[in-house]
Amino acid sequence: MSDTTTQRPEEQVFSSRFNGHTWMQILRYGKMLYLRIGLLCLCMIVMAALESYVPQMTRYAVDTLVPILGKEGIEARIALFLGKFAGLALVQGILIWFFILVAGSIEVRIVHNLRERGFARLQELSFSYYDRTPAGWIISRMTSDAQKLGDTIAWGIVDLVWGSAIMISISVYMLVMNWRLGLFALAFMPVLLAVTIWFQMRILQNQRKARRANSLLTGMFSEGLQGARTSKTLVLESGNKAEFAEESGRLRGFAVRAARLSALYMPLVILLASSGTALVLGAGGRLVMDGLLSYGELIAFIAYTMMIFDPAREVARVLSEFQAAQASAERLVSLIETEPEIVDLPDARAEGSFSGEIRFDNVSFEYGDGTWIFRDFFLVIPAGQTVALVGETGSGKSTFVNLICRFYEPVSGRILVDGTDYREYTQNWLHRKLGYVLQTPQLFSGTIRENIWYGRLDATDKEIEDAAQGANALGFIRELEFGFDTRVGEGGALLSTGQKQLISLARALVCNPALMILDEATSSVDTETEVLVQDAINTVLKGRTSIVIAHRLSTIRNADRILVMEDGVVLEDGSHDELMAARGRYHSLYTRQFLDESLDVPVQAG
Repeated sequence: MSDTTTQRPEEQVFSSRFNGHTWMQILRYGKMLYLRIGLLCLCMIVMAALESYVPQMTRYAVDTLVPILGKEGIEARIALFLGKFAGLALVQGILIWFFILVAGSIEVRIVHNLRERGFARLQELSFSYYDRTPAGWIISRMTSDAQKLGDTIAWGIVDLVWGSAIMISISVYMLVMNWRLGLFALAFMPVLLAVTIWFQMRILQNQRKARRANSLLTGMFSEGLQGARTSKTLVLESGNKAEFAEESGRLRGFAVRAARLSALYMPLVILLASSGTALVLGAGGRLVMDGLLSYGELIAFIAYTMMIFDPAREVARVLSEFQAAQASAERLVSLIETEPEIVDLPDARAEGSFSGEIRFDNVSFEYGDGTWIFRDFFLVIPAGQTVALVGETGSGKSTFVNLICRFYEPVSGRILVDGTDYREYTQNWLHRKLGYVLQTPQLFSGTIRENIWYGRLDATDKEIEDAAQGANALGFIRELEFGFDTRVGEGGALLSTGQKQLISLARALVCNPALMILDEATSSVDTETEVLVQDAINTVLKGRTSIVIAHRLSTIRNADRILVMEDGVVLEDGSHDELMAARGRYHSLYTRQFLDESLDVPVQAG
């Protein structure tokens, strides 16, 4: 679509700050997972309760079992104690298996739901969305963003609920045993949380900057490899090296700063934990000497002090990861909630006949950048007529076709099919009446039969073969080992460009369209194949309204009408002979191209 010249904007920049509304929307897309998430939270709470109970068992052993060692019945009490310990370990093992299973299923289902909703919305969006949105952005949102969110939500819940629950349990145990020493031990927690959050945010900021710099560097790598020949001929090597060195230096700077912060963070956390443990040991030892605390309680306090730092770090880390994933969440929500610019009217008809008459009734159109392509444009194409569009890039040819296909709608005016505004019909009804062959043929992974069948899903094998014959594709298909069941590869990579174009013609022909559109269908094939394609086109165009965008003017000599367009205006309108006799713009274009082709003498490579 060469006339679609709208400038693509830079990708929207999203905030990395936590936004609860966005996350609720993400969870709403996976509302069928609420039960699983509830079970996962309950499991992690039980896990935290059991884990925090272990020091209490140590306290019991020190305060109750040790003093009665050697006394009668001690063996039974020790056996019971060991049985409880083994039972606790068994329950913890089962819970670990369960939460890994549930969290894994939540991750998979969230990713699946997000991709399913995103893909469904992509099927509904108007052509204009794809025109202004790079494919790479869409793929990134459907793959890496969805995966990141699934991972963050599922395993973030595990760590967040476990960390919060175990900190609460430990705090309760310590306060119950000795509230003064408990408060003293817990006084370190706000400091640890503040330090962790500060470091995590700074590390993440530098990592995000490093990722952006790495993306630019990767693009420079790709561009350098693809444009190596051009760079050498233009002597751009020195400039390229300087630019690469600058960007590589930026990446190194961000990566080094992130590494330095990470290297400083862990020793600082260990220092805080060790200091807290030492102070609790000192204060607790004095309480033991004063008889206000038992030895078992002191050991439990020390264990709790060492235990509480890990969940605190995990909670802070998870919160930072949720903040880092905020951009992914907003990107996916923005995609899923994007509304199509072209929608069917509530009372749009899905049935009706179409002979092929097209009328532009005072149509005005612009792409949104303020540049008008058409103003009060009027044109009538009778049913069964073949119309060729000729003009320079930006003349309005592709926009003309886009409007007919309802990929876009007029800003003002109407487009009529058989005298009826096409907005009175559904988009699906109109598209079923169309046959569209692009300049660059697009096939889908699968067999030749399947690719032709996509043109009409209820087509029989006989109709598929007839379409292939009408498109001059039957000959080469029968020469293949597996015939119609030959696999074409990704994008048709296993076939030549000419073969792909013939299959595209067959796919367009199998639906027996009332309106056929050919967008420079012969420009990407070699001269020999062009003869086959052009012969097939001549067959395909018979008896139906046809719009042909021409690159090689020699291919449109037999068109009923040739429209020479410039800046959205039809400068000339007539048959080939009429326009040649008029000696106007078409005569000039045709003569110049004819001379260029006649002077194009092939040179054998040495």
